[in-house]
Amino acid sequence: MFKKKIIFSVLFLMLVAPCLLMAQNDSQSARPLVKKGIWVSVFSRDKVLCSKKGISNLIKLCKDAGINEVYLQVFQSGNPYYDSKIMPHPRFEEMVKVAGFDPIDMLLKAAKQHNIKVFAWINLLSLGENSKADILVKYGESVLTLDQYGRPSLSAQKDDSDKFYLREKYIFLEPGDPRVQEYILKVVSEVINRYPLFNGVHLDYIRYPSPLPFTPGSRFNKFGITYGYNKENIGRFVEENDFNPQNQQNDEEYLIWDNWKRQQVTGIVSKISALVKKKSPRYEISAAVIPVVERAYSNAFQDWPGWLEEGIVDYVVLMSYTRDNQFIKETVKSALGQRGKGKVYIGIGAFLFKTKPELLAEQLRLVLGLRPDGISFFSFADMNREVIESIR
Repeated sequence: MFKKKIIFSVLFLMLVAPCLLMAQNDSQSARPLVKKGIWVSVFSRDKVLCSKKGISNLIKLCKDAGINEVYLQVFQSGNPYYDSKIMPHPRFEEMVKVAGFDPIDMLLKAAKQHNIKVFAWINLLSLGENSKADILVKYGESVLTLDQYGRPSLSAQKDDSDKFYLREKYIFLEPGDPRVQEYILKVVSEVINRYPLFNGVHLDYIRYPSPLPFTPGSRFNKFGITYGYNKENIGRFVEENDFNPQNQQNDEEYLIWDNWKRQQVTGIVSKISALVKKKSPRYEISAAVIPVVERAYSNAFQDWPGWLEEGIVDYVVLMSYTRDNQFIKETVKSALGQRGKGKVYIGIGAFLFKTKPELLAEQLRLVLGLRPDGISFFSFADMNREVIESIR
């Protein structure tokens, strides 16, 4: 009887086990490949949207590198690089004049033929150094966010504290100002209505300015700077909370004020999501985010883990631009635990590895080993032949 059991076991291993192994291998091979994306900036050296050749080169690069998602910048520093009817668009007119056609329409059609998704990349709260942005022409500097000393994020005013920190040298709008919210929603609405072939929107600069070194909340204002002290934002806050954040006295009040600012940023994301999903449920919402959760949450007031938890974005892309592989490893491991109802992509700075693509390949292997939902490369302008070969 014992010998019969042994014989049966051997036969089972010989006949059944290989089938199980084949099924396991088939299952592994059936797993979807990690998605790859790329940012295409309006500052790209190769002007993608100025000719048929530029569009063809982008499509070819995507196919060569296995890239299936493109983040196409259409609104940057308050400048529309698309066919806008709500504000002047001289830069788009220049592209059309050179190309002889609307290049966005052509790219979207070409990408669809090759199963490449294209997202409208929109810079929301940063106006760069554009003091003549349409919203500033309309409302003046009253729509800008201010630090606790009443200064905008881009300011010529300096004091002794400036030697201890580095401010972002861009103009930032105040997310808690209803005029700003209305302006942003109009831009997003116009883009998706004008170009229905977009697969969704990719949100950028959806946060408060984040100076370095960063302070973890307004409770530490005396050690650094934080923003949100726009007159309109403070007025709305006081009306709802019955105390002025400029005269905070205790930790509870600091916490209430910080939560308010976080809610203003999240509120814009939520409204954009509702607007876009109402247009079509097929549209996806993604956002480029600060990769370190604590800094994003407590200093930039960008609660992207909350966005994923609530399902108001489909995925986030960490701007993990570094040569430090141990740092990116720890950052990614932490971020992947924040998936919520969405996904987490890892943004890799290809511009850091242009002369050493082998190091890019090494970092890519490391990140892929952590099993993210996708990889994105910044940016198209940095994709030479060696870099493409390293990420293939």
